[in-house]
Amino acid sequence: MQTIQPKSYKAINFSEKYTLFSEQWSPKVVAELNDYQFKIVRIEGDFIWHDHPETDEAFIVLDGELRIDFRDGSVTIKSGEMYVVPKGVEHKPYAEKEVRLMLIEPRGVMNTGNEGGERTAQNDVWI
Repeated sequence: MQTIQPKSYKAINFSEKYTLFSEQWSPKVVAELNDYQFKIVRIEGDFIWHDHPETDEAFIVLDGELRIDFRDGSVTIKSGEMYVVPKGVEHKPYAEKEVRLMLIEPRGVMNTGNEGGERTAQNDVWI
């Protein structure tokens, strides 16, 4: 007779997850909901101009202060706040000091959109 193992239920602890990596601009997947991924990332300094032609992108600041520049302005997002960049809108994140951030976007979205380059992170890296 086969023994059924009980399920393990455990909340995702963001502080714990952040201790598992130190590199910046390299999002790590912590969960999926249908086809969407929840990614945490550390960022500091300037990113590159890019867009995501097929999807919106949600930025949730867990710690720090993030500015997202647009060609015609910017938005500042503080700890405990979020902003959704609409699909196709060119943007460039910037953080004066390190920011701990959560991104919510469909599985397979590259962090640099179609721009590529040295800031392109490996996709679907789970921690």
